[in-house]
Amino acid sequence: MQANDKQGHILKALIDRNGSLELPAEGTSMYPLIKQGDICRFTSIKHSPLRRGDIVLFESPANKLIAHRFLNCAYVQEEECYIFKGDTNYGLDALITGEKIIGKLVAIQKKSVTIQEKNVAAVLWGKLILAFPILSVLLRKYINYQEWKKTD
Repeated sequence: MQANDKQGHILKALIDRNGSLELPAEGTSMYPLIKQGDICRFTSIKHSPLRRGDIVLFESPANKLIAHRFLNCAYVQEEECYIFKGDTNYGLDALITGEKIIGKLVAIQKKSVTIQEKNVAAVLWGKLILAFPILSVLLRKYINYQEWKKTD
């Protein structure tokens, strides 16, 4: 989703005012946990610090809204930056500063089922994808194959 310079601030304000924000998922970077069209609910990170494996909505340097998994923090010229990665992406995202973070995923609405962030399957998937990075490669190959089959 393309964002403009002020959209991140507006979305943060909406979360602060309403307690949460729901957005439809686009793309395949968080497959299979989050699929195209799933509705993702995000809340503020003000009262809950980020933990490795959390899925976070942020604004990329190219002003795109992205929800990827938090890996770690790094310091660049004494400024704290955050490292994220999509579950099916080969590489890491560009470093993100704190003001670009919009919210943390707390639920995924899939057709008739809602998956909470603390759901056993969601937590287990997060641990697996972090422990075995080769899964990202295998999933990306599977997604690419499925997309190739559609063009036949």
